[in-house]
Amino acid sequence: MNSFGELDIHLKIPDLWQQDALHHIKAGEDVVVNAPTGAGKTYLVELIAESKRSGQIVLAVPTRALANDKLREFRAKGWRVGIVTGDVAIDPDAPIVVATLETQKPRFLRGQGPQLFVIDEYQMIGDEARGVNYELCVALAPPQTQLLLLSGSVSNPQDMVDWLMRLGRKAQLISVKKRPVPLEEIHLDALSFNPPRTVTGFWPRLIARALMADLGPILVFAPQRKGAESLARQLAAALPIENPLALSSEQKRLAGGTLEKLLNKRVAYHHSGLSYQQRAGLVEPLAKAGQLRIVVSTTGLAAGVNFSMRSVLVTESQFTLGSVQQLIQPDELLQMFGRAGRRGFDEVGYALVAPDRPRLREGKQRPVRRPKLLDWPSLIGILDVACEQGIEPFSQVVEACHRLLGETPAKVGVEHGIRFPNTPCGLQVDAERARYATANSEEFLNSQGAWEPRRERVSLPLSKLHVLSEGAVVPALERPSVIKAIGGGKPFRMGKRLGKKRLIGFFDKRKKGRVQLASWLLDSFAECGSEVSKRCDLDALDSLPWEMVPDCGELVDTKREGFRLFGVFDLASLVFEADVDVFGVALYEPQTRRAYPLECQGCPQRAVCEGELSSARSPALAWRQLGLVEADGHPTLRGRIFSFFQGGEGLAIAAALEDESYAVDAIARDIANLRAGYRFDDYSSYSHRISRACRVAYQDRSYDGYLRHGLPLHYGDGAAEVIAEWADSVGKGKKLLGDNLKFGDVQRARQEWLSLLRHIVNAPSLEFERWIELQACAKAILAVDDQRLLAEELPKLEPSQLGRVEHRLRFPRKW
Repeated sequence: MNSFGELDIHLKIPDLWQQDALHHIKAGEDVVVNAPTGAGKTYLVELIAESKRSGQIVLAVPTRALANDKLREFRAKGWRVGIVTGDVAIDPDAPIVVATLETQKPRFLRGQGPQLFVIDEYQMIGDEARGVNYELCVALAPPQTQLLLLSGSVSNPQDMVDWLMRLGRKAQLISVKKRPVPLEEIHLDALSFNPPRTVTGFWPRLIARALMADLGPILVFAPQRKGAESLARQLAAALPIENPLALSSEQKRLAGGTLEKLLNKRVAYHHSGLSYQQRAGLVEPLAKAGQLRIVVSTTGLAAGVNFSMRSVLVTESQFTLGSVQQLIQPDELLQMFGRAGRRGFDEVGYALVAPDRPRLREGKQRPVRRPKLLDWPSLIGILDVACEQGIEPFSQVVEACHRLLGETPAKVGVEHGIRFPNTPCGLQVDAERARYATANSEEFLNSQGAWEPRRERVSLPLSKLHVLSEGAVVPALERPSVIKAIGGGKPFRMGKRLGKKRLIGFFDKRKKGRVQLASWLLDSFAECGSEVSKRCDLDALDSLPWEMVPDCGELVDTKREGFRLFGVFDLASLVFEADVDVFGVALYEPQTRRAYPLECQGCPQRAVCEGELSSARSPALAWRQLGLVEADGHPTLRGRIFSFFQGGEGLAIAAALEDESYAVDAIARDIANLRAGYRFDDYSSYSHRISRACRVAYQDRSYDGYLRHGLPLHYGDGAAEVIAEWADSVGKGKKLLGDNLKFGDVQRARQEWLSLLRHIVNAPSLEFERWIELQACAKAILAVDDQRLLAEELPKLEPSQLGRVEHRLRFPRKW
């Protein structure tokens, strides 16, 4: 019951902040809204839609599921609403369009846009994967397009306003501190309610306490799909059935056996393994209507949960994404707890806390920073447009990057090349210039006093080596400077050539003819693993392992000087690395110098290229390494194909098309793997050819955000086989399902595949026969099977499912 008693009347009156934001929008200004979850950010969009008389509004949401949900909500108001996602484009010229943001980027690249562009959850700008698209859309939004940015988990919204103003736009910040439904933390183990002993298990008993305290309905976040399902079953089995939920025959068919039994007990799980129809047609609408007592959702899908409940419980502080454990970030935790409290239904929302589990205070706003990556496909698209218009391409990309978030412009890696374009090498990419100027090649001064390139060195005895001295070539053994540099001791004349005189040891005063070996000699023998006695007879000196002593040579004579004994060593047989010049003369340690390329030798920029420019990988260098652009910035055919797509999928498609032996119809089939992920690996048999094409083109290279070991980041073998098996026979396809692979995974992979095919069909044409053939092949597949996930195809709730439901748990006496 609310303040209107049994009448259950809900009046929507705009809050002051909504009125303020509406005023600024009408004044033609951009608006950044910082308001908590549930404050009414979406209602602001509705107010704007009702007040605007002309011009298009595009609402960009993070997921396709949310786009479908908003489509249904807006159409229920009798509005003309279109939708544009990767799956579908229906009425894109409608006054109101809900869309995924990436679909709007091509408009902005062409300098076009709607009258009002609304970005819901603009904190996505900082997302590692998708942030580059969000950032570039804001940066390239034309002046005639107003921007409305919405979020509740950003700690630096003023930075967004400053960014917009730096771009020459008028922008205002609307900040809302107070939640419309206050949020309180409740420790479950402190509740005085105790369920019967028949309720067993850690979570069932704690959640039963919460329900007995009238804190339901409860949204529970669990770390993994399997864990979410298991917990939902535990809760449904442990808690009594009160007022079971009656489902229609259509809803039962859609739910399937397991989910139907849970829904009957007003319990559900929510994860990506469910089909879209199960999530958006059953779980979410029933939860929104207050029909479900408990919903267990995976933390990884938290951003896609499109409903709120009275209480929220987060069971773990980390979750599994693929095979990697990831910590829940403070702003993600804030969004999860922000789902507690339904405006118009609850006076207070509750963050439920269990021992050693995430607390409400751990949920915090986080600053939005520029993503680490740049949007390579879009930037190469800008290069292509500039080339068509006859404009210097790299300068256009640098100008676009100057418009990105942050005071310090993002580096492309061509900034110096643009400032100093006319150099003999003709290279525009800074890292290429640095690497070219500091190439690891040397020259040496040969026997004729001329410089020649240094080649692979050879090993030769010192007796065959020469040195260049005062313009003359002399044997190395005749030069004192050479002998001094080899080992210890002093040079010793041995006829024309020189040897070494080195201390061997000291004569033993007690025993004639015995020598105590010098410490340097004992240390040398020890280091080379030879056990030699400290004392040695004179006639046994020749038998010592002299060859094992570094730079020692052959002992040829001994000389006594008082109580000391010196050895005379011939160095002729010592082996050294030498440079053999074009005249066949082997030179010992000739003079060398760095061999600059011919273009660099007289270039005034050589010192800058060598000492100031970084040779580290930059975006521009990566494009060159991947074969996406020419040296002057003109995109290659591979680069143009890449620019049509998001992420690394365009790289894979381009590589496949370059393999002339790879049939185009097989490519169209195998691209189902590009966004599939890891869950299909067990079913791979033939579709891995597309991964082989990638590895041929890109080897094992990794580029953040685009390639990992030569493959797109979300690549997964086997999806093409599973989709083909399902199309051949639904029965055969169902046999492939198990704990790791769910129907929702197959449905999602299929939708991603069809989305890629639509993307190919709608992409620009190229004068490339295999690309034209791929577009025709994709169009033919879609003509036969163009299954789409549309909101209007979802079943409507039954009349009995629209009223209020009591969720307080009262255990029967016999329970």
